[in-house]
Amino acid sequence: MKIAPIIKAMNAQPQIEHLLMHTGQHYDETLNKYFFEDLKIPEPDINLGVGSGSHAEQTAKIMVGSEKVFLQEKPELVIVVGDVNSTMACTITAKKLNIKVAHVEAGLRSHDMTMPEEINRLCTDVLCDYLFTTDHFANKNLLAEGISEDKVFFVGNVMIDTLITHVDKAKKLDVWKRFGASRGNYVAMTMHRPGNVDDRDVLSNIFEALQHIAKRFPIIFPMHPRTNKMIHSYGLQDYVQSVDRRKGVLTSGIWTCDPLGYLDFLNLYMNARFVLTDSGGLQEETTVLGIPCLTMRPNTERPITVELGTNILVGNNPKRIIKTANDILCGNFKKGQIPPKWDGKAGERIVEILSKEFYS
Repeated sequence: MKIAPIIKAMNAQPQIEHLLMHTGQHYDETLNKYFFEDLKIPEPDINLGVGSGSHAEQTAKIMVGSEKVFLQEKPELVIVVGDVNSTMACTITAKKLNIKVAHVEAGLRSHDMTMPEEINRLCTDVLCDYLFTTDHFANKNLLAEGISEDKVFFVGNVMIDTLITHVDKAKKLDVWKRFGASRGNYVAMTMHRPGNVDDRDVLSNIFEALQHIAKRFPIIFPMHPRTNKMIHSYGLQDYVQSVDRRKGVLTSGIWTCDPLGYLDFLNLYMNARFVLTDSGGLQEETTVLGIPCLTMRPNTERPITVELGTNILVGNNPKRIIKTANDILCGNFKKGQIPPKWDGKAGERIVEILSKEFYS
């Protein structure tokens, strides 16, 4: 979702020669297939295929694999996106080879060092030569950390580029009908963060809260492979039921299904009453679409979605989840507004800046 607008913008600049490297950190074949097809991203020129492993194992594999690629291809610039292990690993490897690095989505901070992503962000940003930011919070974070202002470029949000490009196509799908739901009369949900799913007590408490909500509105929950694994590991299957086993119209309950492609899920949540999530990207997308979003985390690296958008932090506190959901169901929620430069042109701005740097 983050690389697609950049590739599109680079393809419009014939002087730019680029290669797409997929590390394989996100290795679920179904999810990969959906995203590459939905977003019309070309097949990667290079696939490291690193697969699963601990953070250290994954990072090490990515560093070893990317070093071989960088030594062979000798790029002038490496562009990394987001905050995953691949982002940090490729940055460290490139810089040790004296290759310049650009970070797209730089400066985001949760100030929570228990999050692996926060460590990745900090390590990446201190090393990069070009830091492309999404909002004023990110700019302030980088400057407060001593980053030179001439490295920081406020360009907007590439996630929103992808959203704007595909929203009209997604509107035509009516995915909610497949589940026997009716528009605006269900809740869409995602959940996969370790802080929510790796502790049995926390996870069961969240499901207890969700059951209260699901008595009024069914919850449709495309389940991440990690979450599915933990639910079965903890014996919490009774909290959920498979949407494939329903009969007739979707009724009260927490209904699970396999992961959806980008377009299908976009259609699902844009027609929901509200969204429950612990995902960063959904906080941004719901803000642009004006959909109420309850984020089940104590903090967010995207505070602009709380300041200007439709996002409300509820943590994993059952009482707060229930109260805030009830408020929304009663029509009491903030409408929000779209942050500056979230206009679908971030990828173009990034490539324009880099073109001037390397081809002027």
